[in-house]
Amino acid sequence: MYQTLKEEAFEANMQIPKRGLAIYTWGNVSAFDKAKGVFAIKPSGVPYDTMTVDDIVVVDLELNKVEGKLNPSSDTPTHAELYKNFKDIGGVTHTHSPHATAWAQACKGIPLLGTTHADHSANAVVCTPMITKEAVERAYEKETGILIVDTFLHPEKVGARSYDGSPLKPLVPSENPMVLVAGHGPFTWGSNADKSVYNAAVLEEVARMAWITMAVNPNWKPLPDYVIDKHYQRKHGPNAYYGQAKK
Repeated sequence: MYQTLKEEAFEANMQIPKRGLAIYTWGNVSAFDKAKGVFAIKPSGVPYDTMTVDDIVVVDLELNKVEGKLNPSSDTPTHAELYKNFKDIGGVTHTHSPHATAWAQACKGIPLLGTTHADHSANAVVCTPMITKEAVERAYEKETGILIVDTFLHPEKVGARSYDGSPLKPLVPSENPMVLVAGHGPFTWGSNADKSVYNAAVLEEVARMAWITMAVNPNWKPLPDYVIDKHYQRKHGPNAYYGQAKK
């Protein structure tokens, strides 16, 4: 019944080891069918090199298993919260890619330093506040999703800050498809599962480039707004002209 959705999730998950975004069983990707209110996700603890499409698990937004024999990823409640609250997304990826995870472990957002970053977002990459002890004890994975949602939609509620320490303003998730969860690692999303993995790969490269840039020049400065706007708008704006015309 959900074969196409499971195949989408499977192919996207296989991009994680292919692109060096995680090793062993780390990481997970899900694909969302908004019309049916279900998503397909990697099974918990299954190595990529032995996983098959039949291992993919389908659950609804209340975490009821609707298809599959294995247990879904332990991060499934986090994915569910993102689908419930970020209305324009169709895929979510969580990895442990080293550079992005290092920024998350440092509890630091990534400033927008160059056009590679600006091609994908017009804002710095946000790092959430540290999850509270009470939230961990209450429902860790679900609360992780809630923390991401609040950081984007209600930043004042959780005291979210930008990389420079200034209070964070609400962000549009579809225009800023990536986040660092403090002490944990990156989550990314997109219009489908494949796009969410693409954004995970972009985030890893942006994190690596920023790290190198700041080592080369400790007196770094953010990219000027007029360059940011040009690069973002030429790919994503109403008059975008990057790439080939759609037929």
